[in-house]
Amino acid sequence: QVQLVESGGGLVKAGDSLRLSCTASGQPFNRYAMGWFRQAPGKERLFVAAISFSGGSTYYADSVKGRVTISRDNAKNTVYLQMNSLKPEDTAVYYCAADRYGGGSATRELYEYWGQGTQVTVSS
Repeated sequence: QVQLVESGGGLVKAGDSLRLSCTASGQPFNRYAMGWFRQAPGKERLFVAAISFSGGSTYYADSVKGRVTISRDNAKNTVYLQMNSLKPEDTAVYYCAADRYGGGSATRELYEYWGQGTQVTVSS
C-alpha cells in the first residue's frame, strides 16, 4: 500500500504560480512512477504530467506543456508540480497517483494508488 497526500492548492489569480506537493508513505517511493491528474467539476479526470521512478523522464499534457514542470525528490518521498501562468481553465482538483509497474504514463487506469486531491482555483 502507498499513501499519498497532496498539498499546496489554493485560490490564485490568472497569471500566478503554484507549486503542488505530494508526499508518499508506505512503500519505497523510488519504485513508483508518479503522475498528476486533474478533475474539473462535472468533467472526467484528465492527465496533467508524469515522471519516471528515477525522475529521468517526464511527460506532459499538451494543455499544460510549457507552463508546468513535474519533479521529484526521492529522498523526501515527494513529487512536485510547479504550475506557472495559471489560467481559469486550470481550475480543478489535482490528484497525484503512483504507478508501480510503469515508467510514467498518461493512462489513468495504470495508476494503482491515488491521493485525496487538492483544490486549485484560478480567478480571472
